[in-house]
Amino acid sequence: MKKVLVLAAGILAAGLTTSAQELYVNSEPASNMAANSLGIRLSNRFFSMEHTGDAGMRFEPEIMWGISKKLMVHAIGYASNMMQNSIRAEGGSIYAKFRFLSLDQQHAHFRMAAYIKGSVIDNPYYPVITGGHGMPDFKRPYTNRELDLEGATSGVSGGVIATQLLHKLALSTTLGYNRYMNNIRHQIPDEFSRNSVNYSLSAGYLLLPVTYKNYNQTNLNLYVELLGKTNTDAAGRGSYLDIAPAVQFIFNSTTRLDLSYRAQVAGDMPRNSYNSFLVRIEHNIFNIKK
Repeated sequence: MKKVLVLAAGILAAGLTTSAQELYVNSEPASNMAANSLGIRLSNRFFSMEHTGDAGMRFEPEIMWGISKKLMVHAIGYASNMMQNSIRAEGGSIYAKFRFLSLDQQHAHFRMAAYIKGSVIDNPYYPVITGGHGMPDFKRPYTNRELDLEGATSGVSGGVIATQLLHKLALSTTLGYNRYMNNIRHQIPDEFSRNSVNYSLSAGYLLLPVTYKNYNQTNLNLYVELLGKTNTDAAGRGSYLDIAPAVQFIFNSTTRLDLSYRAQVAGDMPRNSYNSFLVRIEHNIFNIKK
């Protein structure tokens, strides 16, 4: 029986290595985590706040559950000092992804999935610098027009993802819609758009190992992602396109370390920050139900 369990765990672990180049750092692939598995993740994002000159930090603890080979869910918390004088809890979100198409070949596959996300956030819409709320007294006008569901505002989003694996190269694209809603104690100011469209194009390449010998080998993956958003309301109209190169290490087929830098390359949307750095550690537990 013990040998059977070890074999099953090995097969599940293969899901983290044979398609490792699909484990994008700044977006989700159409593929899911292994069924009957649990993931624990901590993401730390560091920002240079454009209008205040302060260093912003956001911490995102996350639990992921592979319910089946087609369905997975995430529960995410947010805490930061981006909109307050000190680090505080901002709220949380639930993310679910359902894979509805899978076309598999040897060393290649094509997959599509639909996702939905909901966030409940308790944050002001402008940074609180001296304890007061509302528009702070900056030397230049505070003109941020970007909202997101990762700590900035409550709301819902949904969309589709398509991912193509070609041996060591994986390509993925996302198209989604976001509807922003009022935060727990704050209403969206009139100058913000309540609707936006997000889109991404991601590429991942498995650099190491050159040849798989066992699942204890360390994986090295390289990524580059284009991440964009367009506000669709007349108020707050604007768009941007970011580039986010990343490097990723996977240890023992269970633990991964992500490092990524994100910067804007085009756009006309005023934002809190135009660049950020991400550090993430994640650990996966397979075969959680014996």
